[in-house]
Amino acid sequence: MPYTSPVGSFASNGYGLHDMAGNVWEWCWDWLGNYTNGASDPRGASSGSDRVFRGGSGNDDAINCRAALRGYGGIPGNTNPFGFRVARSSVP
Repeated sequence: MPYTSPVGSFASNGYGLHDMAGNVWEWCWDWLGNYTNGASDPRGASSGSDRVFRGGSGNDDAINCRAALRGYGGIPGNTNPFGFRVARSSVP
C-alpha cells in the first residue's frame, strides 16, 4: 500500500478485527521462547531479552503482512517500522 488509510478502510478478518497487519511491526507482550509446532496463539517465555514482533510493516512484501509472521529482537525505541496496538474490552 503506497499510502496510509483510515481505520476500517478494509474488510475485517475472520475475528471481526480491522487493520491487523501491514502498517507497522507490532511489539507483542511475549518474550521469545520455544513454541510447540502447530500451536494456536502460543504463550511466550515468562522472561528474556528479546520480544516478539508480529504483522509485518508497510516496508514488507504483502506475503509478509500477516499476524502469523513473527520476528524478534530487543525492545524497540521510537523507530520505524515498529509500533504497538492499543486494545480494550468491548463496552456493552
